[in-house]
This record gives sequence, structure tokens and C-alpha cells, in this order.
Amino acid sequence: MAERAATAVPEPEVHATSTGLSNVKLAMWAFLGSECLLFGALISTFLLYQGRSEGGPTPSKVYDIPFTSVSSFVLLMSSLTMVLALSAIQRRDEPKMRAWLMATALLGMTFIAGQVYEFTTFVNEGLSLTSSAFSSSFFLMTGFHGAHVTGGILLLLSLVGMSLDGRLPPERSETVELAGLYWHFVDIVWIVIFAAAYLIPTAT
Repeated sequence: MAERAATAVPEPEVHATSTGLSNVKLAMWAFLGSECLLFGALISTFLLYQGRSEGGPTPSKVYDIPFTSVSSFVLLMSSLTMVLALSAIQRRDEPKMRAWLMATALLGMTFIAGQVYEFTTFVNEGLSLTSSAFSSSFFLMTGFHGAHVTGGILLLLSLVGMSLDGRLPPERSETVELAGLYWHFVDIVWIVIFAAAYLIPTAT
């Protein structure tokens, strides 16, 4: 017994900052703040150039609002499954936590698949990265967001793998919480992008 106790892996020590948050959570919030600046610049650039099609396809001719709305709904539903994953690990229910993490990742994959299909359709209709200022700003904005979603999917799958290896016990629920913060962030950013890129041009 004494030998087993001596070889036990100690739990990671969590240091709180003056804000009451742990160092890693504060770092995550700082990272998300920098991401707000990035997407703010991308969205602002798109709004400046959205009317400059330069003879190419205009938004009203290429957008499929019903399809993108369904794809957006799928991504937003993944925020719910992410919340359920965090709730599961906080209840020490690791199997359900893994199931909800996988569900979140699958919903994210569905969104990315929809985005790839949409981009392919746009290119076939003559809207490419270099066809106009509008298309360049659009593909950069939505492409960067898609890359962030893909990164989030890989993060979720790695958490599932860690849990299966026993490296994500309920005591480390903050790790899932941090992944949830990132995932909710990319969902919120998409709401802004969807409104700015798809809804505002069709309303004007």
C-alpha cells in the first residue's frame, strides 16, 4: 500500500489569480480576447468590401440561405451537447461525457462538411478567392472560422482519447470547461458572421 501511494501521480495544482480564476482559465479568456480582435478585423473588412463584386457573382445570386441556416442550426446545437458534456464530467459520469463530446464533434464535422459543399458550389458559380474584393474577404472570414471549428473538433476528439486512457478524470473537469469556452466562442462568432454575411446583404 505504501509503495502504491508513493508511485501515485499527484493531481495538478491549480493556482488562482487575483481575479479568482485559475491561471489556465485566465489564459483562455486572454486568448479568446485576442481572437475577438482577429474576427473583428475580418468581419469589418468584409463589411467594407461586400458590395465590390467587380462584375462577379453577387451575394444574392450565390447564397443559399435555407441551407446555411440549417448548417448554422447544427453548429448552434453543438453548444448544447458541449454543455451536457461538461455537466456529465462534473457529475463524474465519464461515459456520458465521452458520448456528448463525440456528439459535439460530429455536429461540428457536419457543419464543416456543409461549409465545404457551399464553398464548392460558390467556386462552380464563379465565386473564388481571387475573383473580387467581396469574394476574397468572404472566403478569408468564413475560412478562418472553419479552421477554428476544425481545431475545436480535434480538441474534442483528443479529450475523448484522454478520457479513454484515464487521463481525464472528473477532478480535471476544468479541462472540459476550457474546451467548452472555446467551442461556445466559435459558435457565437458564427452567429455574427452569419448575420453580417448572409442576412444583412439580403435585407438591403
